[in-house]
Amino acid sequence: MYFNIIRFFKQLIFYSFIYKNNIMTPQITFYASQVIGCKILDPNGVGFGKVLEIIVLSSATENTPHEAFRPRIIGIRTKIEGQIRTLDFSFMKIENRQNKFIFSCNQILDLDKTAAEHGIPLKKNILDRQIVDINGRKLVRVNDIRLVSIASGTFAIAVDIGTEGLLRRLGVADFFNKILNIFGFSIPTQYILWDDVEAFDSSNFNIKLSHSSSKLQRLHPSDIADIIEEMGSHSRTKVFESLDEEKAADVLEEMEPYAQAQLIESLSIGKAADLLEKMPADEVADLLDELEEDKVELLLNEMEKESSEEVRELLEYEDKEVGSIMTTDFLSFRHNMSINQTLEVLREKKPEADTIYSLFITDDNEKLVATVSLRDLVVSAPEKTLGEIMNTNFIRVNDEDKINTLAEIISKYDLLAIPVTDAENTLMGMVVIDDIVEDLMYKGKTKKGGRAWR
Repeated sequence: MYFNIIRFFKQLIFYSFIYKNNIMTPQITFYASQVIGCKILDPNGVGFGKVLEIIVLSSATENTPHEAFRPRIIGIRTKIEGQIRTLDFSFMKIENRQNKFIFSCNQILDLDKTAAEHGIPLKKNILDRQIVDINGRKLVRVNDIRLVSIASGTFAIAVDIGTEGLLRRLGVADFFNKILNIFGFSIPTQYILWDDVEAFDSSNFNIKLSHSSSKLQRLHPSDIADIIEEMGSHSRTKVFESLDEEKAADVLEEMEPYAQAQLIESLSIGKAADLLEKMPADEVADLLDELEEDKVELLLNEMEKESSEEVRELLEYEDKEVGSIMTTDFLSFRHNMSINQTLEVLREKKPEADTIYSLFITDDNEKLVATVSLRDLVVSAPEKTLGEIMNTNFIRVNDEDKINTLAEIISKYDLLAIPVTDAENTLMGMVVIDDIVEDLMYKGKTKKGGRAWR
């Protein structure tokens, strides 16, 4: 429902755009499949070539940041006297003559070389290619491209990913529509407006049919992970490398182990190590379990010492031990800190939501002595100390306990997180409910690393 409303308003904005730029000027709507191969006429009306390719502007440089970007046709590729040339579309117009499209050229002039090199060929790089439907958060195949010619130019406005687009390419869409109309049916149409498209040119991944910042960056890391996992290994690597480091690390956390391993293997040791340093230590430990020992050692040696040591400690646990899925990203405090001081630390550090299900109270030797719930922390008077509201009767587990005991504990005591200690009661980390659920689903994924505050 939400996404349908978004699409409606985008369509409304686009048709307002057409109206604004098209007053008293005939509008011609057509598809790439209908004009590839059609005739190009010279100023005398004599045919001199056929449309081999449509070249569009590859970036939103002509638009302000707040305007919708519709790639404008800037060139038409054709063969003239045995030579492939890219003609400047500024001197052409498209006409519909008895349901046949023709390009009329009032001046045969080559497109500027720089513009030609930076333009996007629609047939080569978009038709039949996989693209990302940003709004639908999925990978889809382009069956056709919808274009419109108005007073201000000719633009690509949407991609057709439906059955009708495929049948149109085969030249049988009209036939099937006539047959289905007899029975009161029609071929389903499915378009994605250009604003909802992230297109990747498989021959040059530096070229994007999008705004200057990748539209993928706006999606949730889980959605990006799902999309990248659907791609082939080469495309997966290139798209992943197009993300900024922070986003890439978040996306890597959400991916399946096989895809994580493939991506890490495809990156240089230095770049892979940089990414791993931005990830939670327990996530890194899970990922490294999928790699060869030699590769693991290279990566650990390349990482910063503190991060590397944290991961090495987690790698020492057996797969079925609690320590193998605990997160070392926890916050511990001293009992004499005030509520106000504690909240100041939380505001400063901005921890992940799952790391403050419970706050832990430790002594000077990092022994766990109590817990404090977030609820009690928020409702208590600022001048009170943690010692006045802490709970000394808490549930904990040992880092060498078996993982299969956790589900019963969180169910019995209705917990969101459980502190993990070693045999001497030293606080080692915590297990959050998400980790336990994911382990039960055989995903082996966890969340984030820890520090004591005094």
